[in-house]
Amino acid sequence: QVQLVESGGGSVQSGGSLRLSCAASGRSFSNYRLAWFRQAPGAERVIVAGIRWNTDSTNYADSVKGRFTISRNNAKNTVYLQMNSLKPEDTAVYYCAADSRWYSNTYSPTEYEYWGQGTQVTVSS
Repeated sequence: QVQLVESGGGSVQSGGSLRLSCAASGRSFSNYRLAWFRQAPGAERVIVAGIRWNTDSTNYADSVKGRFTISRNNAKNTVYLQMNSLKPEDTAVYYCAADSRWYSNTYSPTEYEYWGQGTQVTVSS
């Protein structure tokens, strides 16, 4: 049974940093892509950053490029999202997701098979 468990959310002031973690279990993710999505109140769930486990290639939403970094730790089967220079508009629930179509270059939430429960990030001005 695949499980994705997020942690690391919280409240910070504008300009601050947080690191989110997603502990993945239940299978090998060597041929998966993992991603972080976020959903603000009243808004759709959107991609923030993605990583292909087998190639370590990454992609980012334009809104977070240069501020956020996605990475993985093979030994811990964990994906991280380092978030720096946080802005109030980064406030959202952040979700970790996994998909076996590691080769896909599209990032709709409907493509992802497994989801974590989400972790709240609140950035105050």
